[in-house]
Amino acid sequence: MNRRTKIIATIGPASDSEENLRHLIEAGMDVARISLAHDNLDITLERYNRVRKMAAEFDHEVGIMVDLPGPKVRAGSFPDEGVVMVVGDRIRLVPGFKASTHEVVEVGYERLLSDIEPGDRLAFGDGVVDMEILDYDNDGLIAEITHGGKVQGRPGVHIPSDRLRIPSPTREDLRMLDAFVEADVDMVAVSMVRSAHDVRMVGTEPHPRGPLVVAKIETRAAVENLTGILDAAGAVMVARGDLGNECPIEDLPHLQKHIIRECIAHGRPAITATQMLESMLHSATPTRAEATDVANAIFDGTSAVMLSGETAIGHDPANAVATMASIAERADTEFDYQRWAMNLADLRIEEPSNFDTDITDTMTMATWRAATELDASAIIAITRSGFTVRAIARFRPQAQILGFSSDPRTIRQLTLSWGSTPILMPSAGNTSNKDMVDSAVAEARTRGLVRRGDIVAVLAGSHGQSPATDVLRVVRVP
Repeated sequence: MNRRTKIIATIGPASDSEENLRHLIEAGMDVARISLAHDNLDITLERYNRVRKMAAEFDHEVGIMVDLPGPKVRAGSFPDEGVVMVVGDRIRLVPGFKASTHEVVEVGYERLLSDIEPGDRLAFGDGVVDMEILDYDNDGLIAEITHGGKVQGRPGVHIPSDRLRIPSPTREDLRMLDAFVEADVDMVAVSMVRSAHDVRMVGTEPHPRGPLVVAKIETRAAVENLTGILDAAGAVMVARGDLGNECPIEDLPHLQKHIIRECIAHGRPAITATQMLESMLHSATPTRAEATDVANAIFDGTSAVMLSGETAIGHDPANAVATMASIAERADTEFDYQRWAMNLADLRIEEPSNFDTDITDTMTMATWRAATELDASAIIAITRSGFTVRAIARFRPQAQILGFSSDPRTIRQLTLSWGSTPILMPSAGNTSNKDMVDSAVAEARTRGLVRRGDIVAVLAGSHGQSPATDVLRVVRVP
């Protein structure tokens, strides 16, 4: 069985050359993530265009997701060698954007003194250093280190989301996004989402006309408003760094499972992110705990797993992707497909959003049953928006999912969907259902994805412009 779980790799200084991008794609990268938090717009657009260029060399699709910075608060730059903070140290936090030392840390948040109060807990990075605010000190705050570590560069400063008074997405987010929408970007991740309103504020055309919007769940408010966010977003990222700062650490594994289950119920891809193979920033192999973490996320039902610093600044990005691919492929082999599908009814939302969605949901369930009982080698889903593929992927069928669409952006957005092999087909127009099915089956055979005599289940609309997936055909490959 080929790997079904998708891999997202963050592109950064260690991986953005043409040679390194080629190695990442060869190693198994399905989606390239470009963070907009660290470099200017010109650099990130150049990086984006380079990924597009290298992806065109391969015979499989690579999606691109840009990650908006959001209301990210960062500390002023620490010395090149970094600063080690130990438990019990006291530091001063002052508003500013320039330099930080062991004694005084500048924090790029103008409302620092008015919004933060004694008793609040802040953190540098993804919890590398934790601190508690003790008191005010004229033009600053006095904090005591409660968990020590080394900080360097310009680390993020986690401020509890209920204290932060910066909207998401920010004006700067939207300015940068406009440039990438013009460049035809496939997906956009929105940081520090608190509610469905934040997702709608992105303001792009619904996918696939616009980018698929990925809501990053990293605040307590987002967990509480998850259902509404799922209705507004196209996918969700379990951003465990800030979420682990917002919530008790012992709650984090259970929140991850809860979020993934809700994504499955709503037919949304779920991405599990943050510190998945963190040790591979410097090491050639991950820790045993990291390998287990990746596998357990897959057993939970995640659609994709994400690498961050491991590929952006790590010493061997391609090795990190290859290692992730190996762990994921092994976990996919051990996944309990039969039990998952049988239990899916417990996860499904009770009221579909509309009649067409209801039809597609029912047809995808029937397709899973038919493919399972007939031991079909593939499920071919002919789709305009990608919804049919995402709907059938919820069932985690053992048959491969071949997603056919005439929309190039839909094809690239399907690189995020579990188990799917996206394939571009000619525009359907008013083509008959039989012609579409015959064309898709023939193309699958030409590509070597199915063989003569195989049984294939095909999901499609009754015609090229059908608003719902309302036809299921079971065919033997000629």
